[in-house]
Amino acid sequence: MKNSGQSYLFLSFFVLAFTGSCRNTSKKGNDVETLLAQPPFAVITDSIKQFPKNAGLYLERALLLSKNNLHEVATNDYAKAWELQPDEIVAIQYASNLSITNDTDKELHVLQNALQQFPDNNQIKQMLGDTYVEAGKNKEALELYDNFIKKDSNDFESWYEKGMLLAKMNDTVHAIEALQKTYSIQPTSTYALELAHLYAETNNAAALEICDQVISKDSARELIDPFFIKGIYYSNTKQYEAAMVQFDSCIRRDWKFNDAYIEKGIALFKQKNYDVAMNTFRMAATVSNTNADAYFWIGRCYEAINKKDDAIEYYQKAAALDKNFTEAKDAIKRLKS
Repeated sequence: MKNSGQSYLFLSFFVLAFTGSCRNTSKKGNDVETLLAQPPFAVITDSIKQFPKNAGLYLERALLLSKNNLHEVATNDYAKAWELQPDEIVAIQYASNLSITNDTDKELHVLQNALQQFPDNNQIKQMLGDTYVEAGKNKEALELYDNFIKKDSNDFESWYEKGMLLAKMNDTVHAIEALQKTYSIQPTSTYALELAHLYAETNNAAALEICDQVISKDSARELIDPFFIKGIYYSNTKQYEAAMVQFDSCIRRDWKFNDAYIEKGIALFKQKNYDVAMNTFRMAATVSNTNADAYFWIGRCYEAINKKDDAIEYYQKAAALDKNFTEAKDAIKRLKS
């Protein structure tokens, strides 16, 4: 048997060789067989040859392959383990592997079958919903959450996932209804703040009451989100001085909380206090020099004071950091036209 140094050298070589040989099916098959006959997989492979119906051995080898970042190779072992022993643990690990390898269709198939067999497994339920959302199948995800809710109207996790998905779909009214239900069943700070944030975005003063309730229970004085949400509400309702008090509270608790600088700067910008706003955005860029929003808003400030060349420079920085920053790209075109 090769020593461990040789084995890991072979393993590293295989990862490169396997990736490069994906177009050649027969060669890939030979490569896999060679790999599985080498340490650290050889012992389990020998056991599988002796006990080919032992699901645990396939799962053990699959996990070891995953540990070594050989997820595509591991897929067949997870599939075999699931075929021989379709239990909850195998389903979750198999689906997780398929997620890593971006085999969404197969992942959905496994999770759908697993849910039929284990309808009360919350992790499988959540994974299936998340996979639908990631695949852009929002209708299917909503139907899934609604089915769970029909079975158990107090299923706060499904209410929450439904609410968050509706918010993502810009259906704010129904998102609030779902999160209200979540919070009524399970009144935790997490659900409270998600609901408060939607209230703030819709200029509903109920956001303030919820945030104050959360703050009153924060004996460690560590939470930042309730102050930030209150700031969003005040800024949206043009109570800018009150908004900046809240954003400053965030910064005092965590000077690296970049969003607070951005929102404070926007409040200053809306008041046409461009110099102070620009300094605030520069602080945001100092805290995180990869924050595209900070550079974009510096550009906005320069544009507002009619320094077009400087504005273009910062819009370009924002667009370089975020290739999908349409507003920055549009601003560049506008100023250059």
